[in-house]
Amino acid sequence: MKHSPAFRAGLKKGDILISVNGHEINDVLDYMFYCAEDRLVLVYEREGERLEQVVIKSEFDDLGLEFQSFLMDNKRTCSNKCIFCFIDQMPKGMRETLYFKDDDARLSFLQGNYVTLTNLTDKDIQRIIDMRLNINVSVHTTNPELRCKMMHNRFAGEKLRYLKMIADSGLMMNCQIVCCPEINDGAELQRTLDDLEALMPSIQSVAVVPVGVTKFREGLYPLRPFTKNEAEAVIDIIEAKQKQCLEKWETRMAYPADEFYLLAERDLPPTEFYEDYPQYENGVGLLRSLQDEVDQALEDAPESVSPRRITLATGTAAEAFHKHLAGQIMKKYPMLDIRVVGIVNRFFGETITVAGLVTAGDLIDQLRGRELGEELLIPRVMLKADEPIFLDDLSVSDVERELDIKVTAVRNDGFEYLDAILGITY
Repeated sequence: MKHSPAFRAGLKKGDILISVNGHEINDVLDYMFYCAEDRLVLVYEREGERLEQVVIKSEFDDLGLEFQSFLMDNKRTCSNKCIFCFIDQMPKGMRETLYFKDDDARLSFLQGNYVTLTNLTDKDIQRIIDMRLNINVSVHTTNPELRCKMMHNRFAGEKLRYLKMIADSGLMMNCQIVCCPEINDGAELQRTLDDLEALMPSIQSVAVVPVGVTKFREGLYPLRPFTKNEAEAVIDIIEAKQKQCLEKWETRMAYPADEFYLLAERDLPPTEFYEDYPQYENGVGLLRSLQDEVDQALEDAPESVSPRRITLATGTAAEAFHKHLAGQIMKKYPMLDIRVVGIVNRFFGETITVAGLVTAGDLIDQLRGRELGEELLIPRVMLKADEPIFLDDLSVSDVERELDIKVTAVRNDGFEYLDAILGITY
């Protein structure tokens, strides 16, 4: 990078970084950790010749090197074949990146990804401890035999000892449990939550999410979605554990994903239930947060707006929730006509009900010929993170063309949600 400490020291494009202050550099974590000091002795290779250079910079300032790949190494792939793996139950012919199974502890620290610990060694764990890296762990169960069965990996059970090693070091962990009916729910879920509580205060939070079951499961382990009664039982176990943890640790520790409340047809918990929303990215508290923000946004919104008719498409799981929000908004603004449509997932199968897995093809097929009004709103999670592309590789412009309507993708933000409905742009 121009004008950086590395640039001023004479390093050039194409150089290969070997070591910093005597420490071998293997990946981005080594680079970030060992380059924090203010005096660095760099050993690097240029056209086959090994060179050495001293670099002086301010402590923690970036050295100013960019590498061929983000991790400076290949991503570590998953060595498991979990019975619930969503990637294994996708159809063929989708874009290649959707089939990549990541299980890389470095991405846990850098991007918040969850890792199973199964491809880590004692040396890897010691490096995590030495570098003081908090980590996100896919636990699923603390029963070693059951964990081996669920992950189809004979080492999955013994790797649970890494949880205690990390906890004993004083590092913090967020954990997740993909819950499967009649497998790791009930008494097994209770055992897992009890075992994780035993690691407090190192466990910051635990998300319990229901397994997703698509129609593409031929030859895979027999799984099914949760029933209403089973979802209620999961919530009851978690909420009982929360009560114990609140009394002992002043935090709830474990949280059911929003999907469990939708499946159980129970009201969403109040705002304080979610504390500081530690498992927001795992679908815990998304709906409560959106409800609270819409309530606040309505208080600050203008008294009158222009009449308009719009359609809001979502997954079938949250259809009733969005209809409730739409009713709230139309009560304040009777001149609005907000139509909420739950899109049945024919691409993955009707057991998949979340908005994030709705495809453009299903949107087009189920909305074509309807009176949609002047704009179609969709949740931003239907699209690729960095492009307006759906899971079936069709784009927002494809949907606009096929339905002859403007399409706007909206983040899970109550203020942006209300502005999009009211047609307010900045």
